[in-house]
Amino acid sequence: MSQPLLPTRVWDLPTRLFHWVLATCVIASIVSAQIGGNAMVWHFRLGYVVFTLLAFRLVWGLIGGHWSRFARFIYAPQTVLRYLRGQSRDDEHHEVGHSPLGAFSVFGLLGILAVQVATGLVADDEIANTGPLIKFVSGAVSGKATSWHKTWGQWIIISLIVLHVVAIVFYLVGRKRNLVKPMILGDKDLPSGTPASVDHWGVRGVALVVITLCGAGVAWLVSLGG
Repeated sequence: MSQPLLPTRVWDLPTRLFHWVLATCVIASIVSAQIGGNAMVWHFRLGYVVFTLLAFRLVWGLIGGHWSRFARFIYAPQTVLRYLRGQSRDDEHHEVGHSPLGAFSVFGLLGILAVQVATGLVADDEIANTGPLIKFVSGAVSGKATSWHKTWGQWIIISLIVLHVVAIVFYLVGRKRNLVKPMILGDKDLPSGTPASVDHWGVRGVALVVITLCGAGVAWLVSLGG
């Protein structure tokens, strides 16, 4: 007899807000870069927000909700292989939070965004815009960073976004699993006994303190170039 399915909190509110704000900022930053001109002011502002969000996610990956912690989706190679063979154990809960393949996508996107932010901080378009920390690197380093930021970095991010959307559609159509709804509402219908993420207002207060400190840290770092 199958276990009854119960609404279970998987994604805490801070994680959900991080996800949607990051998605909005990344898309808006790409658009603003294509527009250029006065829109570059917003490109830089959006970059600072993305920087803040990445710093927050690094901390939240250590202290956040159960399924948001890195420890829950850093998988050993043999675990990934078993998942690909369809031999996952029930107690591994690979379909609750980030699956092994989903984990690759998450870490890949966070990693490339971190590189994109870092290169943007020292970039120089040789027209009117320079990164706030450009004075701390040589012209050669700035040139390489600018080239990456405007070409490979941008196109890799766009490619990862497209792959992310394709994966969501595949799971929705092919496997009848809606990955978007839980990231909006936070809950999934899961067997009783599945670990849930803590998501009360105390936890959300901690997240607010963390994001505020991260924002202050980013503002301080950017100010060093003034």
